[in-house]
Amino acid sequence: MWRIAGICFDHFHMGDLLRMAHEHPNAEIVGICDEWTGPGDRMAEARTSFSIPSDRVWSRTEDCLETSRPDVIILCPSAARHAEWVERVAPFQSAAVMVEKPFANSVAEADRMVAAMEKSSGRLAINWPLAWRPSHVKCHELVSSGTIGEIIGVSHYGGNRGPLYHGADKSEHKPTDAEKSASWFYRESEGGGSLRDYLGYGTTLTTWFNGGQRPSEVIAMWDHHPGSALEVDEHSIVIARYATGLSKFETRWGTLSDPWTQQPEPHCGFVITGTDGTISSWDYDEYVTLRTPENPAGEKIPAPKLESPMQNPIAYIIDCLEKNRPFDGPLNPVISRIGQEIVDAAIESARWKRAVTL
Repeated sequence: MWRIAGICFDHFHMGDLLRMAHEHPNAEIVGICDEWTGPGDRMAEARTSFSIPSDRVWSRTEDCLETSRPDVIILCPSAARHAEWVERVAPFQSAAVMVEKPFANSVAEADRMVAAMEKSSGRLAINWPLAWRPSHVKCHELVSSGTIGEIIGVSHYGGNRGPLYHGADKSEHKPTDAEKSASWFYRESEGGGSLRDYLGYGTTLTTWFNGGQRPSEVIAMWDHHPGSALEVDEHSIVIARYATGLSKFETRWGTLSDPWTQQPEPHCGFVITGTDGTISSWDYDEYVTLRTPENPAGEKIPAPKLESPMQNPIAYIIDCLEKNRPFDGPLNPVISRIGQEIVDAAIESARWKRAVTL
């Protein structure tokens, strides 16, 4: 049995990840910990849903790790705290550490995370939930096999109604103004904002699609005004110049509907343009659409349900550990770091209102 511990419940995705561990036949949740001192018990839902006994629940991280001795540590802190949390847990038993997206708040902090794990001989993975959507996996398969030739452009539109409109397992919730003002998602110092929340999806999966290409120049604009009631943006548009052409990434909090219930317009997902065709891959579809010069009307290619161990990040990480294989694709820090470089450049560009080089 692989021993799993969930540390820091800043991000509600912790509930989704613990459910994956709970349902895995060879995994056991040996500890959860949250040092939150604000109102409410952020671990309560997980404790109930997964029948976690009280002797596996902690309020001090070191106590949790020393007693539970996990093989895999799941971290879900606010975006601005990823580096400090990885540095804090890395020394424990060379456990693998999986950090929920984004990679970090900056490339410098991402490098701190990698260095901390190298020092401890542990393994680091960055989880991007969209990497487990069958449509995007099928898209990557087709692109990698050369179906549309050389990639010359990617367009990504990513977002939802807002980060507080849903919780673990996509449970519905309508946030109050007080909840918004109290949430780290809306604090610049904590890495909040739609750009930091969603741009990494587009830039990291695009890096996965295009075989690790890195752009030379980025220009960005966000809908954030000095004196606004919000500290952070809820909408951004980013353009990146690659050797082969331009790609566009748009992030949006405030879509009409959430893409997992009803796709908004524009659809959330990717359009990959190649020298020999295009592929559209929407976030929650069970197919992708391939268009070629021979068939410009397009054909729907099924995207089958993902099979074990590729159905979710917990199953995948356990399989890699069992077989001593490296973490691949978007989970690999090398791929995620290129995505983070683009995010850093976009933030600088939006602030200074000019194009910047990576």
